[in-house]
Amino acid sequence: MLDGFETREMWPYECLRCLHVWEEEFVVRRLRDAYGNSAEIWLSAGVPVQPPWSGASCPSCGAHHVTWFPSGYLARHPELVAEPEPGPAPVFAPAPASWPDSAAATRRSRLPGRLLIALGVPLVLFLGYELYVSIAAAHAGR
Repeated sequence: MLDGFETREMWPYECLRCLHVWEEEFVVRRLRDAYGNSAEIWLSAGVPVQPPWSGASCPSCGAHHVTWFPSGYLARHPELVAEPEPGPAPVFAPAPASWPDSAAATRRSRLPGRLLIALGVPLVLFLGYELYVSIAAAHAGR
């Protein structure tokens, strides 16, 4: 005899290659038999799949280097979810005066540059100091 229940879980992901953010819904069936053994079955659109933390790939670029966030993370951080691209304007309507800016995409695309600066400047200072100390020690030993 099997005892169990199922829950719906939303898993937010981010591609570490193209920075695309998306969510996927899973149904998790948790089963327990008469001996106390338990099992989980993960379903996506009614089809059994691997757990969300294994083997996810980006629907935008196809990369397998993705990360996931805790459940409900995107609801608390809506600025991470990109707005859909505007479609072509209908023929009978005038073109909009300006398209939505991509400030969020620009802000996120500068992150690698900031990271390089944050890591590079201390590294250059450390190497410069070590070089200075070794040259000073070489001159003092003459």
